[in-house]
Amino acid sequence: MIKGLRTALYPVNDLAAAKAWYAEVAGVPPYFDQPFYVGFAVGGFELGLVPDGEPGKAGTQVYWGVDDIESEVQRILALGASTHTAIQDVGDGIRVAELADPFGNVLGLIQNPHFDLQAVR
Repeated sequence: MIKGLRTALYPVNDLAAAKAWYAEVAGVPPYFDQPFYVGFAVGGFELGLVPDGEPGKAGTQVYWGVDDIESEVQRILALGASTHTAIQDVGDGIRVAELADPFGNVLGLIQNPHFDLQAVR
């Protein structure tokens, strides 16, 4: 079952500058810092920076946390969704998928073994 909101992604053109700015805004350093993604644990949620997006056009993406992404994708597909982006490993065992709901929206799912909601409380 869906466990709650986990991640909001912000596309950026300058990852280094955005990382420094969001560290100031969030008041914490990133917990995950790679050239392809920077993640901050903020108040029980993740604020993620993606270097290959287009700010203002792609917008923010939201991912709902799940324990077993394969099962959840199958369950939600059975409820009438379709695959927007297949399950993919985005590094260090973090897996994401995007489904298209029956109304034209994208529903993001994330299985992140590194993000412990209890640790940020």
